[in-house]
Amino acid sequence: RVCALSSPAASCTGALPSSSMLSALTKSSALRPRGLATLAGHSKVWRVYLSGEIHSSWREDVAAGIRDAGLSEQVLLCGPNPSHEDSDDCAAIILGMEEKRPNWDRIGASMNAIRTRTLIDEADVVVVRLGEKYRQWNAAFDAGYASAKGKPIITLHPPSLGHPMKEVNAAAMAVCEEVPQVVQTLAYVISGALPSPRDGDAWEPIADRLGKGNPNP
Repeated sequence: RVCALSSPAASCTGALPSSSMLSALTKSSALRPRGLATLAGHSKVWRVYLSGEIHSSWREDVAAGIRDAGLSEQVLLCGPNPSHEDSDDCAAIILGMEEKRPNWDRIGASMNAIRTRTLIDEADVVVVRLGEKYRQWNAAFDAGYASAKGKPIITLHPPSLGHPMKEVNAAAMAVCEEVPQVVQTLAYVISGALPSPRDGDAWEPIADRLGKGNPNP
């Protein structure tokens, strides 16, 4: 079990992205560069911690989206141990079994926290996923820990969880409903590339829809 789901470049040279890199970045999901922002950030490998439920393929979907967007060299994905059984039993296997369930859970949670806290501390961005099927209290705790550490948070959950997630969302920099939105957010932050507008033909630039922000430019 390894931390990385998407391998970064072997080294950061600080060079500007090549035309082939920009082409790959803009090809997927209709991502398009806008201005000089596309030339910024490519000397950095972004560490993105994926927190949340381990019962679906959402992490693999994020990794696939990162690859398709041409960001594999700029993004290192990591997260908790994806094995539910191992995360429950790790400490009991290593340190010995406990007679009471609370003690068994406590030593396991403490051992898993070594990984979780270390990787969140090292992360540039923390993505917190909550789904409808399971009560992911640990993901909510990760969000609180990341917020206390000043880490930028992206939440990912269906619209039906908007109300119970409102406090977590209030601390997030972006609130996404689908994995592609997470990938597109990361692509924009890293390279400045944007997808086609979510609202399609109904989309209007803010200056056209709401007027210029500065009436006296």
